[in-house]
Amino acid sequence: MIEVGIVGGTGYTGAELLRLLAAHPQVRVKLLTSRKEQGRRADALFPHLRGYCDLSFVVPELDTLATCDAVFFATPHGTAMSLAPQLVAAGVRVIDLSADFRLRDVETFSHWYGMPHSCPDLLAESVYGLPEVNRAQIREARVVANPGCYPTAVQLGLLPLIEAGAVELGDIIADCKSGVSGAGREAKVGSLFCEASDSFKAYGVSGHRHLPEIAQGLTQMAGQAVGLTFVPHLVPMNRGIHATLYARLTDPAIDLQSIYEKRFNDEPFVDLLAAGEHPETRGVRASNQCRIAVHRQQGGRTAIVLSVIDNLVKGASGQAVQNLNLMFGFDERCGLDAPPLAP
Repeated sequence: MIEVGIVGGTGYTGAELLRLLAAHPQVRVKLLTSRKEQGRRADALFPHLRGYCDLSFVVPELDTLATCDAVFFATPHGTAMSLAPQLVAAGVRVIDLSADFRLRDVETFSHWYGMPHSCPDLLAESVYGLPEVNRAQIREARVVANPGCYPTAVQLGLLPLIEAGAVELGDIIADCKSGVSGAGREAKVGSLFCEASDSFKAYGVSGHRHLPEIAQGLTQMAGQAVGLTFVPHLVPMNRGIHATLYARLTDPAIDLQSIYEKRFNDEPFVDLLAAGEHPETRGVRASNQCRIAVHRQQGGRTAIVLSVIDNLVKGASGQAVQNLNLMFGFDERCGLDAPPLAP
C-alpha cells in the first residue's frame, strides 16, 4: 500500500483522480490540497464522492507532501515545477498532469506557456508518460509528465503507421473534437451552457498549446521532423475526444489492419476495432480505453484513423493512475478495469 497526495484537487481531473483511486486496492489518498477550499470536505465539493472520500482540503505544504510516496499535480501550468525539485529530493515520485514537464525544449515551453521553466535539470530527466511508447522509462522515472488529452488521442492513433514507416511524414492532419470539460472547471463564458450548447466551433486554429507536444511525440516516433496540421474543435458534450487523422500512405497496398493489430495486440488500454467500424466517444465514457479504427477510403492512398478517448480519464487522470501503477510495480490495470458507462 502506498500513500499519495493530490495538489490542486478541485478541478475535474482532481475529482477523477479521487474517483479512480477510491477503487485502487494499493493506494490511499493521504493529502488533498487547495488554498481556496481549505477545510472543506471533498465530498461537499463533489457530492458523487460521498461515501468514497472523506478527506478535507488542506493548504499545500512541502513538509506534509514530502511524507507521501507519490504526488499528483492537477494544477495550472507553473505550479508543479515550483515544488517538484524539493519533493524529488525528498524521495517523492511526481506525476504532473499540467504541461510543466511535457515539452523537452525550455524555449518552446516558454513560448507556448508564457513563463520561463524554473527547473530545466529536472525537466531533462523527466519521462513523457505515454505508456504505449515509454513504458520501461516510466517504471524508473522520478518525474512523469502526463500527456495532454488531444496529444494522447492523436499519438496513439498515428503510432503504428509512423513506427512502420507506412505514411509520408510531410503533411499529416489531425482534426480533433473535444467535450466542454476539456476547458476545465473554472468559470468561463465560453463554457457556459448557453454558449457551448447547440453549437460547434473550431478554436486555436493558428496555434494551440498541444501542437508542439503532438509534434514532439510524432517526431520521436519517426526519428525525423513531422509536418502536422492540428485543428481542435469544441462540441457540446461533457466528456470525450474524437480525433480524425489523415496521412498519405507510402504503399497503397499495405495492410493497415494488420499493422494496428500487431502494434496494439498486447496493450491493455488500446481497443482496436474490426476493419470498417467507427468508434464513438460514448463507447469509452469514464474508461481508460483508447478505441481506434483505421480506414482507407475507396481503396485510395490516404489512411484515415479514428481515435476516441475520455479526455478526463485516458486523456488525464486515468493515464496518470496507469503511470502510477507502472512506477510502483502494480498491475497496469489496477484501479482502471471498470467498463465504460452507458448511456
